[in-house]
Amino acid sequence: MSSECIFCKIVKKEVPCYKIYETEKAIAFLDINPVAKAHTLVIPKKHIERIELCDDEILKELMMVVKKVGTVIAKTYHSDFNLVLNNGESAGQLIKHLHFHIIPRVKGDGITIDKQRTLEIDKKELEKIAKEMAEQIRRIFKE
Repeated sequence: MSSECIFCKIVKKEVPCYKIYETEKAIAFLDINPVAKAHTLVIPKKHIERIELCDDEILKELMMVVKKVGTVIAKTYHSDFNLVLNNGESAGQLIKHLHFHIIPRVKGDGITIDKQRTLEIDKKELEKIAKEMAEQIRRIFKE
């Protein structure tokens, strides 16, 4: 755990939170700066900065918690939701501790998950990128 990380302080109970659910490896709590009612954060208890640094067992548990919280949001508040991960500074990650936002949504709520622009790209380039990424997955993960 990081001594300066606000999420690590929440895990260690040094900072209070509005906890919803907790497992051995994960915790879900309300965002104190919500963009919607029931906006929830799901984090690993272990200090992990980015998703690619997260081991599969922890990630599996995080997703199970996301599913449970999402189910509660859907059934209790009759809403859909966005699942958001800002992975790294360039992607908008403000707190360097892996966290998923579960943002409840209803029609006309005015919330936007910005799509700033659409990249103009031809099919040949898409094919090239797909092939390159597939090759890298096989190489990196020995598949």
